Amino acid sequence: MKIMGLEKQIRSLFMALAVMAPLALGGCASAFNQEGTFSEDGIEDPFEDFNRAMFEVNLVLDDVVITPVAKGYRTVLAPGARDVVRDFLRNLATPVTLANNIFQGDWDGALNTAQRFFINTSSTFGLVDIAALEGYPYRREDFGQTMGVAGVQEGPYLVLPLLGPTNFRDLSGTVVDLFLDPLNYYGSDDFIEFLPIGRAVVAGVDTRSRNIETVEELRADSVDYYARIRSLYTQNRQNEINNGEIGGEAFPTPGLGTSDGN
Repeated sequence: MKIMGLEKQIRSLFMALAVMAPLALGGCASAFNQEGTFSEDGIEDPFEDFNRAMFEVNLVLDDVVITPVAKGYRTVLAPGARDVVRDFLRNLATPVTLANNIFQGDWDGALNTAQRFFINTSSTFGLVDIAALEGYPYRREDFGQTMGVAGVQEGPYLVLPLLGPTNFRDLSGTVVDLFLDPLNYYGSDDFIEFLPIGRAVVAGVDTRSRNIETVEELRADSVDYYARIRSLYTQNRQNEINNGEIGGEAFPTPGLGTSDGN
């Protein structure tokens, strides 16, 4: 396995997608919310000043770059072609999902994931989700969810440039998932460095293209857009940890911190 290549890949990912992320820790003292660690809705957000600043940076990037690219992507590709992109990205992420199914002791989920991969890869090379049509639904799993299932608390809420909303647990899980993904060990060093960036960008653009109107409506209707996204992200992650078995408003919070366009 190309450990040195993986180290370069991790470094490239965080330099390209979160070039300012180290400031989240380096600036903790000055960004600390002096009024309290928890928000009114019970979310741990001691770095709220820093997070709000990064949130505004992301809004500018979204307005100037991401949304125009997403609209162009939606114009150029028909809905069926966009589904092919999404389904292919989901199939590529199967090893990570399968590993986390096993870590969680979710043997039914692991069997479902393995069957989905076999059906989709053997029939369409992962370009079409035939398995879902045959009764094997898609469900993404990551190491952040695995830690949540094990009882690890999410820790402080963070907003990172481009990556969007996360927390200490999920950010740590993202790093672990990089090591779990076999594609990060395959190919030349240049390919290894480009792959996670390329996948993240394509997945982010695809996801954004599917939610242009929804995001616009939410932004227009929110008295405090930052607080709304913070609440939705936390609810969504808890729903994912519980496999949708608890209530809560589902909304795909925008950002490039997803690996499959979910």
